[in-house]
Amino acid sequence: MDKIKVLIADAHYMFIRGIESILSDDETLEIVGKAQTGQEAYEYAKQYKPDVILMDVNMPIINGLEVLGKVSEEMPEAKVLLLAVDEKEEQLLEALRLGAKGFLLKNLHPNELLTFIHMIHRGESIISGPIARKMVDYFSNHQLSELKSVRPLSKTDILTKREKEILMYVIKGSTNREIAAALFISENTVKNHLRNIMEKLQMNNRVQAATYALQEGWLQNV
Repeated sequence: MDKIKVLIADAHYMFIRGIESILSDDETLEIVGKAQTGQEAYEYAKQYKPDVILMDVNMPIINGLEVLGKVSEEMPEAKVLLLAVDEKEEQLLEALRLGAKGFLLKNLHPNELLTFIHMIHRGESIISGPIARKMVDYFSNHQLSELKSVRPLSKTDILTKREKEILMYVIKGSTNREIAAALFISENTVKNHLRNIMEKLQMNNRVQAATYALQEGWLQNV
């Protein structure tokens, strides 16, 4: 089986070495590049064509969000997982709009990072629990139209009971594995439900979908 090619991008060399050490424990991962500026991250992405890019939001020369935008447009097959020391609302909003597959805080545990890399490589979107909760709180007080990518089909409640249950766990910041365990279903079933939900609502992020359903009052009696 082909290894998952990973590009690490962070301004701090010691952090890169730490990530490198964590990833070396997983034989299914291959580090193809290590960048310390946004410009390097962009050039390495073009050169090495990684499957997953682990990137700090605050990169020098070109910031992580700008690199994300370039990669999403020019190399959509590369999945970008952004890392940050805190959750700034404007960065979160822009990351979602630009197509980030994940947004995590840097204080996550090593085994969580490995799990999340595999999840986004499989096509899942990952937002850590504290960030997911913050996003829901933010959107509950603002219009979803602030995200250009949000295009709800209808104000009509078109979700099934199971889909609503899953979105309630998304709001809590649960991973697909945790949702599957709580509902006694498989992870693949959870993924299929989330895919259906996002297709119904024409949204490309699970947190957006959950927040929209919450705003419309669809989750009140779940």
